[in-house]
Amino acid sequence: MGTDDARRRLTSARVATLATAGRSGETDLVPITFAVSGNRLVSVVDHKPKTTTRLRRLENIVGNPRVAVLAHGYDEDWDLLWWVRVRGDARTVTSGRGHRDAVRSLVAKYAQLVDPPPTGSVIIVEIDEWLGWSARRLHEG
Repeated sequence: MGTDDARRRLTSARVATLATAGRSGETDLVPITFAVSGNRLVSVVDHKPKTTTRLRRLENIVGNPRVAVLAHGYDEDWDLLWWVRVRGDARTVTSGRGHRDAVRSLVAKYAQLVDPPPTGSVIIVEIDEWLGWSARRLHEG
């Protein structure tokens, strides 16, 4: 799958999985809502209840900014299977223009975030690697 197709599929996906690893190397996976613009992916800690305010994903990014994000499409018709994985460096922001722009793009994608809009930390991933696979593409050749 080419980068343009991978970008299109990732952008239209509704949920993905964020992979982080802390300084010790211990990994963490968490489902996220997100938005993509160019080579930047943003996600926000939304208002859904959390078991703690010290989220491992945020702590991991401080200790090790390398992350991966995986989105996939599953169907009982395996000819329709696909996945996209991106890697990049992440940072978190809690205020300012980057935070406002990220929240705006997420509110535009997810009606659940409109009222109230999220105020939590934003994760910004600068994507430097796109990789994707599609069963359909293999059968079309």
